[in-house]
Parts: sequence; structure tokens; C-alpha cells
Amino acid sequence: MGRIRVGISGWAYPAWRGDFYPRGLVQRRELEYAAARMGSVEINGSFYSLQRPSSYAAWRQQTPDDFVFAVKGGRFITHMKKLRGVEEALANFFASGVLALGPKLGPVLWQLPANLPFDAERVGDFLDLLPRTTTEAAVLATRHDAKVPEDRALTTSEQELPLRHALEFRSPTFCVPEAYDLLRRYGVACVVADTAGRFPKVVEDTADFRYVRLHGDQELYTSGYSATALDEWAACCRDWARTEDVYVYFDNDAKGYAPHDALGLIDRVG
Repeated sequence: MGRIRVGISGWAYPAWRGDFYPRGLVQRRELEYAAARMGSVEINGSFYSLQRPSSYAAWRQQTPDDFVFAVKGGRFITHMKKLRGVEEALANFFASGVLALGPKLGPVLWQLPANLPFDAERVGDFLDLLPRTTTEAAVLATRHDAKVPEDRALTTSEQELPLRHALEFRSPTFCVPEAYDLLRRYGVACVVADTAGRFPKVVEDTADFRYVRLHGDQELYTSGYSATALDEWAACCRDWARTEDVYVYFDNDAKGYAPHDALGLIDRVG
């Protein structure tokens, strides 16, 4: 049996204060509060900019021992470079402190833009660059450039642990057997993305775990999930968990539904 971990995409949302977060809770304790109620959180600040080892270390300290973080790969790699010529950018990403999470480092999420079509050579070359263990990630991190200064670079790993990757594509051109076979070859999870019909929703088993992102089933980022919808997702999670670990993140944060929906799904899956 696999383990089901349910959480949220990010945790620092002002609109959640006085709603999900109790009124008067200081901002620096918000991650601690969320982590006490969920099994995982997706770090999405790493998508927008390189973070620091001190930040990752602090997040690790604020969470329970069995907690796991997913980390979103940088948009410089996925949206600006569009997977081409990203060796140094990948080194910078892993040198920026990701490995400071230690055993709490879970899957790394790579989200592609909708205007990036499937190209087997481009995607294959990128997947081939991805480190499969924390030791490989540390070696890759040593190749960082000046964007990560030496005094802010982390290029060592506490221990060798497997490193999982998940790919969320948004172009329908990826919805072909060749793309799924490529992901299977590298053991990269095909993200199950619920986006209110705006982007492809694909349920393909391509790795030894499932990665699910729930952006809203009626309105992207905005709508909440009904009790019936949560029941259906809970059934899917239990079915997948017969043989695989399952990671689920709610990203319908615009009106504050995400943490409440996450707790609703946790109640259903146990």
C-alpha cells in the first residue's frame, strides 16, 4: 500500500488570515499551523525565484518529522528557457537550497506553459538531465554559476535518497502515447491536473507515484470542491494508493477554498 499525502500549493496567502488561519496567528507560524493539519505542502515560491538554503532549512524546522515538501521547479527553466540549454539553470536550482530539506524533500514539480508543444527530443533531453537521487542533485549543484553565490550555495546532501519528478503539461499536444511512454522511460509522473476544463486532464500511470493538482473543477483557481467531488477524488486516491504513493495539492486558493478542501479530502482518505 502507498501513502496518501494531501496538502496545499503554498501557504502564505493574506486572504486566509482570519479564515483558515486563526485571527491573531503571526505570519511566521502559518506553515507550522498548516503542517500540523496536512501531510505535505507544495513550495511554489521556488517557481518564481531562487530561494536560499536558510529558507528551506527554516521550513524544514517548522514542520513535523514525517512531513514532506514538494518543490516547484523554476519558471526560468520551464517558461523562459522552455527546457532548452538549462544545464546551468538546473544546477542553480538545486544549489539554491533544495537539499536543505533533507528527508522531507518530496517530488519536484515541473509545470510547462500552454504554449510549449510536445517535442520528444526537447522533453527527452530535459528528462535525461534530471537527477534521480539527492547525491546526483548535489553533484549537479556544484556546477552552479554566479546567480547562486558561493556563500549561499548548498552542494552537499545529508544522505542519498531517491528523488522523484512530476511533469504538468498544459498543451494538448502532450496527450499522445509517445509522450506517456517517454515519461515512463524516465519514471516521471504525469500530473493529474484538474483545471475546470481549460487544460488537459490526463490520468496516465507513468511512475511509481501519483501527483495530483486540483486547481478548481468549475472555475480555475477560484471554485471550491463540493462534497460529491471530494468523495470522487477520495475514491481515486484510495484506488491509486493500493500500489503507489499519492500526492495531492489544492491550488484553488483565490477565494481561500484550498485549505478547507484539503482538510475535507484528508477526512475522507484518513
